[in-house]
Amino acid sequence: MIIMSVDLGKVRTGLAVCDKSGFLASPVGVITERNPEVLADKIAEKAKDLKAERIVLGLPKNMDGSEGDSAKNARSFGELLKQKTGLELIMQDERGTTMTAHRYLNETNTRGKKRKAVVDSVAAVIILQDYLDSERSRL
Repeated sequence: MIIMSVDLGKVRTGLAVCDKSGFLASPVGVITERNPEVLADKIAEKAKDLKAERIVLGLPKNMDGSEGDSAKNARSFGELLKQKTGLELIMQDERGTTMTAHRYLNETNTRGKKRKAVVDSVAAVIILQDYLDSERSRL
């Protein structure tokens, strides 16, 4: 099953996808958009192009597991995205993904504008890979 993940941001939203085997997540890119309606339309178009069958959306929980305003915003956006795509939507805990993405980019010495351009798609890869790994462990 082809699954696309979304790392929702205030300005930049990262996207990643896995192939039908569901083994490995890969970055797809970043969408720069502040308007939720327009962003949802752009993500829906990308999901259609990639033939995605499910979307995994990062859920930004607080470190203690509680949900604040960012999580509420993500859940609201998830409902909008579900309406626009008609696809199953899974909310995936994304605690620490951006920090992990920055660590990966430090290891590859990715700096400056290039780093800013890819950190959100790397975070989307981590969200999707975490989801794929958790699904495999359930089998």
